[in-house]
Amino acid sequence: MRPLAAEVGPLGIRVVVVEPGAFRTAFSGPSLVQSARIADYDDTVGPTREMITGLDGVQPGDPALAAAAILAALDAERPPLRLPLGADAVDGILGHLESVRAEVREWQDVARATAFPPVAEPASQ
Repeated sequence: MRPLAAEVGPLGIRVVVVEPGAFRTAFSGPSLVQSARIADYDDTVGPTREMITGLDGVQPGDPALAAAAILAALDAERPPLRLPLGADAVDGILGHLESVRAEVREWQDVARATAFPPVAEPASQ
């Protein structure tokens, strides 16, 4: 995303990645088509499959307000690169960032130890 924005920015093209949470659309209703269930994935994907089928009509997000937020971002002098929409999207992204931060901090010593040792300066005569 960031490399694309940097590449096309000088051409006057702005990039905004919209990351929506659950909005009251037909996405999880009549238009929902799911692949065949695979038992091996029941523990990982199963809860999401169940959640999405029971979500229709009770999603917290209002599509009209989402559209207005997208238009506002596009009209902004400095639009965001990422635009999460809905409290669930914001909370999910912040949770992910906290998890990434914790993991990087846990492994930073290993990561930093991959550099070549400093080159010794030659002794002066």
